[in-house]
Amino acid sequence: MSKTVVIGGTGTVGSQTVQELLKRGVEVRVMTRSANRIASLPEGVEGVTGSMLEPESLHSVFAGADKLFLITPLARDETAQGIDAVDAAVASGVRRIVYLSVQQADQALTIPHFISKVPIEGVIRASGVEYTILRPNNFFQNDLAVLDAIRAGVYPQPSGSVGMHRVDVRDIAEAAAIALTQPGHSGKTYSVVGPRAWTGTEIAGMLTQYLGKPVVYAGDDLKAWAARMRAFMPGWLVRDLEIMFQYFLNAGLLATQAEIDALTAVLGHAPRSYEAFIKEVLPV
Repeated sequence: MSKTVVIGGTGTVGSQTVQELLKRGVEVRVMTRSANRIASLPEGVEGVTGSMLEPESLHSVFAGADKLFLITPLARDETAQGIDAVDAAVASGVRRIVYLSVQQADQALTIPHFISKVPIEGVIRASGVEYTILRPNNFFQNDLAVLDAIRAGVYPQPSGSVGMHRVDVRDIAEAAAIALTQPGHSGKTYSVVGPRAWTGTEIAGMLTQYLGKPVVYAGDDLKAWAARMRAFMPGWLVRDLEIMFQYFLNAGLLATQAEIDALTAVLGHAPRSYEAFIKEVLPV
């Protein structure tokens, strides 16, 4: 029987993808760096310890598997980790790889954690195996970390005035599971995006209307944002994200109607809306 390895299977996108694969009757193996996390995996999921930082550990991770869903970490050596994982997977007999990249990875060439994914995409394309590249936009679920601020009347993510076609993580997971289990997606690259673009002010306006009390957009002061974030994350990551948000302020992260239509065809339904997500996580 076919077995699918999920690297990154305990994170936001990976855990949802595991659930989507289980719904489809797939045998799933999740790699985790910590043996302690294996016990928390869903029933029916095989857990195995390994690390992309230790390439020699990966061959046992892929033993007997023929498909891989690869999520690389937001790390300074992300490119090397991803290439090592692809190399080990192909050498071990994996025949289909679905990779979680990022929208405009090959255009937003100033953003470190966007451009770090481009060589991984290239190695996958050149590997000779079936592949699908998923390029998602900014996640709706990022807002789960700022619900207290929203309730207090502030939307704090620096989103700018150009707009982003933000996406529900569940649509990413569904697209990944479809690409791993159904024919017709090999060699394809899909932008995984929401149905409409949102600016920071539009998000605050929608939240104001929904909650029935004022929510203001915190604005585009990235230096102030970075100063706050240094208490929570390393300096290199703050700088990486500051560069990303500056790109969003300048150019947005926009999808075309053709990209939205292509995703709708893959999913078999329109991508989930931000309004529906907010109603789910912020009941009035």
